[in-house]
Amino acid sequence: MNRVVITGVGVVSPIGNNIEEFWGNVKQGNHGIQMIDRFDTTNLSVKVAGQVKDFNPLLSFSKKEIRHNDLYCQYAVEATRQAISDCGTDFKELDPYRIGVIVGSGIGGIHTFESEYRKFVEKGGRRVSPYTIPMLISNMAAGTIAIKYGFKGINYALVSACATSTHTIGEAFTAIKHGRLDVCVAGGSEACITEFTLAGFNNMKALSNSDNPDRASIPFDKDRDGFVMGEGGAVLILESLENAKKRNAKIYAEVVGYGVTEDAYHITSPDPTGEAACKQF
Repeated sequence: MNRVVITGVGVVSPIGNNIEEFWGNVKQGNHGIQMIDRFDTTNLSVKVAGQVKDFNPLLSFSKKEIRHNDLYCQYAVEATRQAISDCGTDFKELDPYRIGVIVGSGIGGIHTFESEYRKFVEKGGRRVSPYTIPMLISNMAAGTIAIKYGFKGINYALVSACATSTHTIGEAFTAIKHGRLDVCVAGGSEACITEFTLAGFNNMKALSNSDNPDRASIPFDKDRDGFVMGEGGAVLILESLENAKKRNAKIYAEVVGYGVTEDAYHITSPDPTGEAACKQF
């Protein structure tokens, strides 16, 4: 069995679009939640969200490519660009079939879905972009990353709501541990702050209706009233310890285990007994 380590990190988030800015704000306790300013919220009871600010897609895409990639995909690819740069190599010296990409998204290209469906309803099917399907599917971020870097190993997207990115790291760890890969890009991205998505989450009583950014995300407080929608992307580079040592890589941490269970209890509420969460293998 191989030991597995983390050698690269990249992030796009409401508190920073690179790891230095992100970590600096984490240490200072800055949350990144603000009043929604991308659209009029007059008819919505949801007023705050964790919006990515000052994002520059030109760091990872040409102007033409930007038009053909949903925002969630742009976040994932930019986080990957940072992580590849951070780990110190693009792995061109390795067998590309030994490098995988497991990057997921809970919702995928919702911006594309909304805009293209609006065209369909208002102007007819001929006006729908031929890029609609590749832009909205949840595995396009993983595919785009593979194409950009020539990684030909395991490639897929996990979709497990809020647990998606944690699952991608676990699956990447497992693939390297058992020798199916030497390196894996793992992480996730989301860009779903839209009127439609907020309405859906809010109507199921999931979102906070607070208009105070500093008191909206308080999950363990007696005054909590729901979660705050956020967006962004984060990617880790996982490698076998042997490969990392061979190239004298900087090592952030070692991944030593992964377990996953399902409560099989309710569509949103966890099992109050905590049985599945405590299960050991």
